Amino acid sequence: MGNEEDRTARHAACSHGDDGHAADATCGWEGAASSSFDSLASLTSPGAAARGAGEIGREPTLNENYEALPESANGKGGKKFRATVPTYFHVITDGTTGNVTDAQIADQINVLNLAFAGFYGGAKSGFQYELEGITRTDNAEWFNAKAGTNPERSMKNTLRRGGFESLNIYSNLAGGYLGYAYLPGLPDSRLAIDGIVLHWGSLPGSGMFVGRYDLGMTLVHEAGHWVNLEHTFAGGCNAKGDSVDDTPAMLVPTSGCPAGKDTCPKEPGLDPIHNYMDYSYDTCYNQFTPGQVARAQDSWIYFRA
Repeated sequence: MGNEEDRTARHAACSHGDDGHAADATCGWEGAASSSFDSLASLTSPGAAARGAGEIGREPTLNENYEALPESANGKGGKKFRATVPTYFHVITDGTTGNVTDAQIADQINVLNLAFAGFYGGAKSGFQYELEGITRTDNAEWFNAKAGTNPERSMKNTLRRGGFESLNIYSNLAGGYLGYAYLPGLPDSRLAIDGIVLHWGSLPGSGMFVGRYDLGMTLVHEAGHWVNLEHTFAGGCNAKGDSVDDTPAMLVPTSGCPAGKDTCPKEPGLDPIHNYMDYSYDTCYNQFTPGQVARAQDSWIYFRA
């Protein structure tokens, strides 16, 4: 694991609209760039759009000045890599709203594990997420918490379990997005904010987003960020924008599941619309690439193991 200086805040955050452009010239998202709370350290990864589900956006996104893994950390994983991730699920409700069932949570963790096992397609990762416990809290302020605000900090300081090797998932309104995650690399003093926040309607069985975003793939996407995977559209037509060699370059994120989408025609390959780190519909997702798996494994060993 890197030392505390290695795990520093790296980004300033901003929100984006469904057209792939910043919401305004100052990129002013409530509780984000203007927040003093950890400067939204490592909140999700670079990119330029929020995938829409009615009035909801995909996730708050950051600029592209993230810190790559040091050369010494590369190549530490491999075919024999195995990591069992202690996972804690925290259900936040406002009265009965958001009260997802134990069965939904079990289905969600199953989807997560199948995706990381390559069941739907793509590479096997060696990660296994093991549900250690579920908490339930009725708190309207936490239910409506936005990233980088005191309610988020209060929620996480109260509920968080385990160290950087433990995945804490919080279901609420996710600040008006489908979800967001904190990349690895936070200093020890900021352990509490690490984890994933999900819109409760993104869990399997909610029916909230009519099959577009309620099959459990939002958690797969955010878990990708949690193990240091960037968006496939990071860097635009620069094929190395996501620091992975085997994801074709793409200029803009995907909405839906458009076959043959090619936003970088001068670069090899079609847009990787089926990749979990794009913004496609849940029904469109089916893969991590071997390169993404290698980066996730190396990042786990360096930052979280």
